[in-house]
Amino acid sequence: MIRVLVVDDQHLVRTGMVRLLDDVDGVEVIGQANSGEEALRMSRDLQPQVVLMDIQMPGIGGLEATRKILSQCPDTRVLAVSAFDSEPFPSRLLKAGAIGFVSKDADFTEIEAAVRAAARGQHHISSALAQSMAQRSIGHGVQDSPFEALSDREMQICLMVVQGGKVQDISEKLNLSPKTVNTYRYRIFEKLDLNGDVELTLLALAHGIIQPPRAGVF
Repeated sequence: MIRVLVVDDQHLVRTGMVRLLDDVDGVEVIGQANSGEEALRMSRDLQPQVVLMDIQMPGIGGLEATRKILSQCPDTRVLAVSAFDSEPFPSRLLKAGAIGFVSKDADFTEIEAAVRAAARGQHHISSALAQSMAQRSIGHGVQDSPFEALSDREMQICLMVVQGGKVQDISEKLNLSPKTVNTYRYRIFEKLDLNGDVELTLLALAHGIIQPPRAGVF
């Protein structure tokens, strides 16, 4: 039986994934988490074989949670499942140790196959993403994202800023001083040639780092 932990901050997405997985032979969902911090705690407590990890969540987010889980639970495999299937996210997750990357738009049969592959210790990357990464590696007309210039810590803070996080909140969640967080913010602005949080948010929207709010959602 493959023991799976599902991590996503959106309740409907998370519960929908759980219901689908509950119907799969040989798979048992042993828990749900709505943040990277909760995913880390539950991974330590429950020792899942596979963690289905969303990327963009409040708090430390999926990237940092992946690193921490793999460091503290070496027998656990992390499979990234995200709507953000453009760079720089896939490469960063894979470098952090994720065993695969699947788009939320993928057919559930592919997600099921990815879970089974992860449990066997085999890598799985969505075909469209694999093709895109291959094209990038040989430079065939794929535009680099400016966000690839950021370090992992800068990217983590960038995501928290564009999600509306305040400096004090970010410093508390990451155990950094407010001064250090502001130093990272200004370094991000300098690298991306921006003048503040608003321009950063607009650039993140333009490059698919965050998604615009859906109509009727306030």
